[in-house]
Amino acid sequence: MKKHIEVVAAVLTYQEQFLAVQRAESHLHYVSKKWEFPGGKVEVGESLQDAIKRELQEELDIVVESPQFLITVEHSYPDFDITMHCFVCALASRDVTLREHIAKQWLTRDELMSVDWAAADIPAAKKLMGDVE
Repeated sequence: MKKHIEVVAAVLTYQEQFLAVQRAESHLHYVSKKWEFPGGKVEVGESLQDAIKRELQEELDIVVESPQFLITVEHSYPDFDITMHCFVCALASRDVTLREHIAKQWLTRDELMSVDWAAADIPAAKKLMGDVE
């Protein structure tokens, strides 16, 4: 049986733009250097809101208030299954510090599909564009 992980992801917004961050190179080819919404694993006993706040502090050195639920994505990668809870978080500026990712891009709604997203992040990007699956 494949491992199942529960994660949170933040759709960070600033003036009609969305932050995409690029993963580092990985031995897992299907996520290596792919773009994603920042976030990470939910720890035992942690609420989804607390998890997203902690992950953004760790990964981008930012503090967010009241994340708003967007979508939950279920996805099967070759080596594991993922449940990803996505939250929209409005930022007061574009200032973020990349601590784990190798690049970032602020994308308009029309530019969202211009990056090579990790597969689990695609439904969230499409939802932001108004596409409903």
